[in-house]
Amino acid sequence: MGALKGIRVLDLSRVLAGPWCSQNLADLGAEVIKVERPKTGDDTRLWGPPWMKNNLGEDTHEAAYYQSTNRNKLSIAIDISTIEGQEIIRTLVVDSDVIIENYKTGSLKKYGLDYESLKIINPKLVYCSITGFGQTGPRATEPGYDFVIQGMGGLMSVTGEKDDLPGGGPQKVGVAFSDLTTGLYSTIAIQAALLNRVKTGLGQCINMALLDVQVATLANQGMNYLASGEIPKRYGNAHANIVPYQVFKAIDQDFIIACGNDKQFIALSHAIGLPELPDDPRFRTNTLRIKYRSEIGALLSKHFLSDTAQHWVNLIHAVKVPVGLINNLEQALKEPQVLARNMLIEMKHPLKEKLKVIGSPIKMSRTPIEYRKHPPLLGEHTDEILSQILDQEYLMKLRKRGVIG
Repeated sequence: MGALKGIRVLDLSRVLAGPWCSQNLADLGAEVIKVERPKTGDDTRLWGPPWMKNNLGEDTHEAAYYQSTNRNKLSIAIDISTIEGQEIIRTLVVDSDVIIENYKTGSLKKYGLDYESLKIINPKLVYCSITGFGQTGPRATEPGYDFVIQGMGGLMSVTGEKDDLPGGGPQKVGVAFSDLTTGLYSTIAIQAALLNRVKTGLGQCINMALLDVQVATLANQGMNYLASGEIPKRYGNAHANIVPYQVFKAIDQDFIIACGNDKQFIALSHAIGLPELPDDPRFRTNTLRIKYRSEIGALLSKHFLSDTAQHWVNLIHAVKVPVGLINNLEQALKEPQVLARNMLIEMKHPLKEKLKVIGSPIKMSRTPIEYRKHPPLLGEHTDEILSQILDQEYLMKLRKRGVIG
């Protein structure tokens, strides 16, 4: 039923950006064959604790990190550094539509698994290469890690509190932002290439770089700099272009106000019992409120300390100004809206009867997301897939030599 049913993806990537992309494709119905190293597999298999617990509540060797990004896939274990392993990949390429890989630039060429080599075998192949810095440029051969890319790409310079405040300084995002966004951009690019293939009959190479994506997703902050020539600053939980749009403290806890325009500011002011604010010449427009950011911030901060966060949220929500409490992960996953949108899914797993995973945000009316397969055990489907192209005797020889697992 999936929108991408009939598309076969050979996934040679590991860790996060590539697997995030291939999980999206798998959720959309593609057959994704995850190629892993025998014995060790994807690096993230070892990134625990925490580990998935079995039915008895005991730790297994399945890392939660790995499970976050590998559902709906088949796992085969092949040593691609061997001639036999390389030949298996080339055989699988013949009937594959997409390859995803995130090896260092040039690494797969020595194995004959680069795009130029494989397009000879399959001209319709869509080949997505994901690296830290791309296939060209002075740093192309260097490894790229999300943390470093967040720093190099400018994100950390606009994330975190101001230097003169407690805890101030550059801050990375709480998840691997450049990895995840690169996975999403790669998903878009692969689908575009598949659509183009319908028209032309030809595949193509997609050259994705974490640094490119990080720079692209600077979005309004990037354009703020290009328009003004002024280097954007860190505003902590405040917004560079909108005021008030930040975190405030109440008696008991913090909460968020995201006041997006002057009309909302008037509604906000009346709701919280400060109807005179929009008449103050310093605060009449968003442009003025940005100029007097400190003044209005101090005024509102003092006012909100007079009651609870839920009190203010209720008042502000009633006038349709965006507002909300700040949830921890447990609270976020128990939000009624999150549950109503089926964002928590239970899957059967060989080691656990009910494995909870976070669902896909993609909701489609005719070809809905299906949760078909648990995050696979290492090499769980090696025999199932390779027996389609190799005889059992040869598979046994390869397994004894450690070529497959």
